[in-house]
Amino acid sequence: MKIVVLCGGVSTERDISIVSGSGVCRALREKGHQAILLDVFFGNEYADLMNAFPEDYNVDEAVSYIHSCDSMIESALSNPSRTFFGANVVKLCKMADIVFLALHGENGENGKVQAAFDLRRIRYTGTGHLGSAMAMDKGIAKTMLAHHNVPVPKGYSVRKDNYLGAKKEKPEEKNPSVKKRSDGTYEDFIIRGMELPAVIKVCCGGSSVGVYIVTSKREFEEAVEMAFSYEDEIIVEEYIEGREFSVGVIDGEALPVIEIDPIDGFYDYKNKYTAGATIETCPADLPGELSRRMREYAEIGYEALCLDGYGRLDFMMRDNGEIFCLEANTLPGMTPTSLIPQEAAALGVDYPTLCEKLIEVSMKKYM
Repeated sequence: MKIVVLCGGVSTERDISIVSGSGVCRALREKGHQAILLDVFFGNEYADLMNAFPEDYNVDEAVSYIHSCDSMIESALSNPSRTFFGANVVKLCKMADIVFLALHGENGENGKVQAAFDLRRIRYTGTGHLGSAMAMDKGIAKTMLAHHNVPVPKGYSVRKDNYLGAKKEKPEEKNPSVKKRSDGTYEDFIIRGMELPAVIKVCCGGSSVGVYIVTSKREFEEAVEMAFSYEDEIIVEEYIEGREFSVGVIDGEALPVIEIDPIDGFYDYKNKYTAGATIETCPADLPGELSRRMREYAEIGYEALCLDGYGRLDFMMRDNGEIFCLEANTLPGMTPTSLIPQEAAALGVDYPTLCEKLIEVSMKKYM
């Protein structure tokens, strides 16, 4: 097959997207496919459109070319006439049999690229624009999961304009007995009957960028400020103390549960992508009933959020066995050591075969 592996972009997860994409491209090449690696934002103005999918291809050279564009991101974003898709991206994607989306974060997982491809009749892997948008918005995702009886932590969302409005109020104007929109203040948090520790996180971020665990009023207020520096909407929710797990779902069927145990702190960006920082056990050491229930929640959540092809849902479990779904990922990491590849390996499916499998299940929606 002729395949464009699309990676890069301008999100906070650009670097890990390139790692995922290069791994996928190498694996598909190993399987005999004419796969090429392309940065969605910069594309390749030197691409030979007459021989766009060559038999011989150097993935390392493609990665070097993509990274050579890193220093140009800021100036490109400041150009008001600049569009999101880079040079020859749409042309090459239309020429491919399918596009393997190795994008992570904003403008990769939020459904915008998927919607643009749908309009252009470009085939791609993974979830469509609606499911991508719902899963990316943690507030909407929590509402949908709870509606389908998948347990989620208590919490609420806050808009930046409400927060700024609350900060401008005079103390005498505040009336705790009057119910109002969530304003992100510590006082509002207390009025809602919530207790520390708590989690403050951006609504649409990925790879745990903009996620803070707070244990005091000062930390709470600082975390709200920092979270709003990333996005205009944030989530405030209860902190679930316990063990952390993840469950990949391919074509509606849950993979084995994997346990995630960071050596220090929680499963943030550093612990996700620093070798040796996290102990990952698959299959997780869980009683059969708890494993079955978590996998069932993953499958229900997958359907509730209209996911398609594949995805991953993350969970916390208290010592008493209570399970909470934290979020869903529509384009989870696809480095050879990422979670879904590890879960697939537990079933005897190697990395190149998994990459082919994700293309196979994604093609079903085009038949």
